[in-house]
Amino acid sequence: MDTSQQGTPAGRTGAERRRSPAGPADVATILILLVLAREVLVSAHNWREYFVVHDYLAGMATDEDLEAVDSGALATAASSFSLMFLVGAAAGVAFVAWLWRARVNAESTSGADAHRRTRIWVIASWFTPVINLWYPHQIVSDVWRTSAPRRPVPLALVNVWWASFLLAGLVRPIQWRTASEKEMNTEHDVLVNANVSTLLTGLFLVAGVLIIVIIRRITAWQTRTV
Repeated sequence: MDTSQQGTPAGRTGAERRRSPAGPADVATILILLVLAREVLVSAHNWREYFVVHDYLAGMATDEDLEAVDSGALATAASSFSLMFLVGAAAGVAFVAWLWRARVNAESTSGADAHRRTRIWVIASWFTPVINLWYPHQIVSDVWRTSAPRRPVPLALVNVWWASFLLAGLVRPIQWRTASEKEMNTEHDVLVNANVSTLLTGLFLVAGVLIIVIIRRITAWQTRTV
């Protein structure tokens, strides 16, 4: 009896290793787009708030106008922490689910040795302090590189995505601080908040659009070989 096949039923390994990432890619793309849409709404609300405050101080807006800024649907969507958390968490889970499948597929053609980090880091790297500053970039870079039909492929797209994602993470707490009621006491404070919010939205848009491009391209490469 050939013991080399024991514990591995025929066809099981191949089925586990080669599954189309198209479904997870679609879900991740939609949820990432929702995250980006919310970020745009936040910036739109912050600029609307600034212009109303500016007009109010110039005598061109009323108390009712000020109240309307904080009570409209735009303000609700922009300020809802639960909405931000739910959409952001869902997008993160969907992305990691896609990345896991893409990594398994990449290993089936390139071998595990072609990847700098073991598979468990596909999930753990996002939640481990300090390590989350570069491990996720390495994991995505390796999947990108080993999935390409023609090698080598430039990593500029992945590098710019990661740089903009990290910068957004640095700007986010600054924007939260400028948006707090204790910080916004003057028209200048409201303007600073709008500007910081726009910077954050710009960084998220760059990171979001690029990761969607990365997801779609890796998915297309792997779908051809599934």
